[in-house]
Amino acid sequence: MIFFDNVSKIYSDDFVALSDVTFTVKPKEFVSIVGHSGAGKTTLLKMILAEEKPTSGKIFFEAFDIHSLKKRQMNQLRRRIGTIFQDFRLLPNKTSYENIAFAMEAAGRTDEEIESDVPHVLDLVGLGKKIWSFPHELSGGEKQRVAIARAIVNQPDIIIADEPTGNLDPVNTYDVIQILKKINDLGTTIVLTTHNKGVIDSLGKRVVTMENGKIVRDDKSGKYSL
Repeated sequence: MIFFDNVSKIYSDDFVALSDVTFTVKPKEFVSIVGHSGAGKTTLLKMILAEEKPTSGKIFFEAFDIHSLKKRQMNQLRRRIGTIFQDFRLLPNKTSYENIAFAMEAAGRTDEEIESDVPHVLDLVGLGKKIWSFPHELSGGEKQRVAIARAIVNQPDIIIADEPTGNLDPVNTYDVIQILKKINDLGTTIVLTTHNKGVIDSLGKRVVTMENGKIVRDDKSGKYSL
């Protein structure tokens, strides 16, 4: 599904964020990417989202070279990718329903689809009773579950989750990871970055370890070994 072919990223201050990275993410995989701050995890995710361009090498989504796509093709690709962030990135003046509906409107979905799908996806993440709550009325864990619902509502092929539990307590961390596992079980590919050893050890899924912009380990069913 995703293929990094000898990808390097060097910034203008000669900082090497990625160095000759080659790896593949297969459809329906759950891949965790771990590494200390500055190891290159976030840069790698930004490459998939075409928010950064490689200095050398290529990144493919299926048969498409991501960074050679035209704007319209890129917009179509991004609709196949859902994103979840550590800081939630919810619109503060919109309810849970409206935050998710906004993402659907941006993808060109109809009013009928929005009215049907938003309550369903909130039920899926256990927030059916919070449909009209504003972000300031939600706990951190609830905000992240709204963010997950927003990421999955357009039925993407892949979810990019960048430190999604970084601001959560252990109970909410467990709940969020269980939701991601459920989404993966339904056939969606998950690429997760995290510093949380407990999360990695509990998943028992593939773990890619990065250090100084390089992949130093790739374990099919790994543990947190930093």
